Amino acid sequence: MTAIGAETEDLLRRLAPRVLGALVRRYGHFDAAEDATQEALLAAVTRWPREGLPENPGGWLITVAARRLTDLLRSEQARRRRERTVASWALPEQWLAPAADGPARESDDSLILLFMCCHPALPVAGQIALTLRAVGGLTTGEIARAFLVPEATMTRRISRAKQRIRESGIAFRLPSDPDRAARLGAVLHVLYLIFNEGYASTSGPLLRRAELSTEAIRLTRMLHRLLPGDGEVTGLLALMLLTDARRAARTGPNGELVPMAEQDRSRWDADQIAEGVALITEALPRRAPGPYQLQAAIAAIHDEAPNAEATDWPQIVALYELLLRISDNPVVALNHAVAVAMAYGPRAGLDLLGKIELDARIAGDHRRYAVRAHLLELAGDPTAARESYREAARRATSLPQRRYLYGRADRLGDEG
Repeated sequence: MTAIGAETEDLLRRLAPRVLGALVRRYGHFDAAEDATQEALLAAVTRWPREGLPENPGGWLITVAARRLTDLLRSEQARRRRERTVASWALPEQWLAPAADGPARESDDSLILLFMCCHPALPVAGQIALTLRAVGGLTTGEIARAFLVPEATMTRRISRAKQRIRESGIAFRLPSDPDRAARLGAVLHVLYLIFNEGYASTSGPLLRRAELSTEAIRLTRMLHRLLPGDGEVTGLLALMLLTDARRAARTGPNGELVPMAEQDRSRWDADQIAEGVALITEALPRRAPGPYQLQAAIAAIHDEAPNAEATDWPQIVALYELLLRISDNPVVALNHAVAVAMAYGPRAGLDLLGKIELDARIAGDHRRYAVRAHLLELAGDPTAARESYREAARRATSLPQRRYLYGRADRLGDEG
């Protein structure tokens, strides 16, 4: 979508799930409908700069995509007849007409697409890729670049996900009430993973991939508009906003990582912080909070502190302890150890860390060594801290994180 302006590109990205939803609702055939939608978007990129923006861009895209899908389905019908793999079939005559510009159902259809793309029949990697392609409007090439894999690899991943959806016979509708909670959990998990990969890339030369975190926030906003009473949806949106508010201050002039304690807080986004705080303040009193609400509450405490020294670490410790009761997650346990160290001294944190390091799930993770290094530095043991920083750097897969950790180790060497 590089041949068009940013506003038109954003319009196409917002319209893509509406177009796909309209086709799947009318024709079924998710994989063919998704291909037809992409061809309609490509046609818009080619024709709109030359012919001008249509009066009804969404209707234009639906009509073009429906015609292309009709061609695809007719071709598939002919192929199946030739190969005699299945009996001949014909589409109802009314389905073959171009799609009418009926009432827009963008929000409803996008939510249905989210639930389809996050179906438990799909592996998590397939859920993420298909969500970004079908609902987020990212091209296969953009998704491949974001996750540092060849485009051909991502194409196969998306194709397998679409094949799974076709084979599963998923109906194009929201899950029934008995399935809603489990399926909503999968949707939130995928959006959380997309945001985290964008905000703090786990590999590659960049500290963040803004297109992923921005898209995760957009999709979560949409989900919150449709399910405003769900505390965990609200909590996840608040968490994303409160975390992303620090984005501008996380990197230095040369793209280097700046830890939170050293960030220029005047560069934090005050509007995002205010919105995130308002959301989590509204959600917490409703009922027993879930993990996203608790993480958002922790993020709010960090963001509301005027400086690092003013952070209310005892309250953060208490929130992490609540989180640990409902989430058996070694990364949460690591963060809890750091909070304990900041509230009650580094030795208290190191005592907890010794128990966490017995967990096989965290044994090879660079974060385990980075936390130990930080706590040893606070405890006044620069030699041991330096070695832990170097071990963390050797295990890190993100180049900015690796450079930061080696830099901490080198600084301790200089001081020694």
